[in-house]
Amino acid sequence: MIPKACVVLVLAGLLAGCSRSGSSAVAPAEVVVYASVDDVFSRPIVEKFEKDTGIKAKLVVDTEETKSTGLVNRLIAEKNRPQADVFWCGDPVRAALLKSKGVTAPYKSPQLEGMPLDFTDKEHHWIGFSARARIIIYNTNLVAKGEEPASVLDLLDARFKGKACMANPLFGTTSMHATALFAKLGDEKATNFFDGFSANGGKMLSSNGEVRRRVVNGEYAVGLTDTDDYNEAREEKKPVGAVYADAKGMGTVIVPNAVMMINGGPNPELGKKFIDYLLNPETEKALAESGAAQMPVRPGVPVPAHVTPLDKLTPMPLDYPQLAERLLKLADGYLDEWARKNAK
Repeated sequence: MIPKACVVLVLAGLLAGCSRSGSSAVAPAEVVVYASVDDVFSRPIVEKFEKDTGIKAKLVVDTEETKSTGLVNRLIAEKNRPQADVFWCGDPVRAALLKSKGVTAPYKSPQLEGMPLDFTDKEHHWIGFSARARIIIYNTNLVAKGEEPASVLDLLDARFKGKACMANPLFGTTSMHATALFAKLGDEKATNFFDGFSANGGKMLSSNGEVRRRVVNGEYAVGLTDTDDYNEAREEKKPVGAVYADAKGMGTVIVPNAVMMINGGPNPELGKKFIDYLLNPETEKALAESGAAQMPVRPGVPVPAHVTPLDKLTPMPLDYPQLAERLLKLADGYLDEWARKNAK
């Protein structure tokens, strides 16, 4: 005979697993979004998505120091048992890398209509939207008017000896910028740039955010970073100016966001809904008006006066899949060696 206490426990367990109608209680599904975009910019969009759609969303973000790289490695490690539905990536180079690794799945969002396809994978494994640009930020108390750098190559000039900085080129948008320089200049000239930067007393810092902070406080006169970092300093009324790097030469490196479906993710239909939402013109407008000051990719989206429309810039022509292949080699070769030497 089964003891009464055991019967009570079994019944209690069964009742706990049932709703009042007698059906099993199932936790509501949620879309899992990995994002290498700063939490302060990505979270408000995710929270608005939840409010507007009623769909729960779990946001997992990268750290500042390992921007993009940390979550990319995690997605590759999880390839056989995906935990994420969507990856909101801060640049398209790592999107192309994940496609080459079989991590992504194609999805042609209806929101693609009216968007330029220059920043989008031809097979729809990733879609580019709101963009940042690579800039040279400078401290106006340390750089006289008329002496502002216009090109990354100007950072090798004697007037900036010991006064220039950049983030670690193995991570984030700096890695994309570094790889683009190798693609544009060729290995010899690009290597000469990085070696020359070091020889001129240039300093490698941990992140674009640190570049901003240390140029703002006057430790360095100039630094390579992104438009969102400059905008933060501008909003704080710091003594800084900025120029679009190589706007009158080889072109400015434009860094669009990229969003992609994860192959075999737990909730693909919810993932599609999130991607559609992210590509909405209202989302690009919100990112332009936020502290990120991003430039909409979609034509006709209004932007604040301090945001330069994308069609006013001269982008450096880039082949993202080729950059992805080149980045892998550089990250295991020259850039890794350079970063190790300059970390001292």
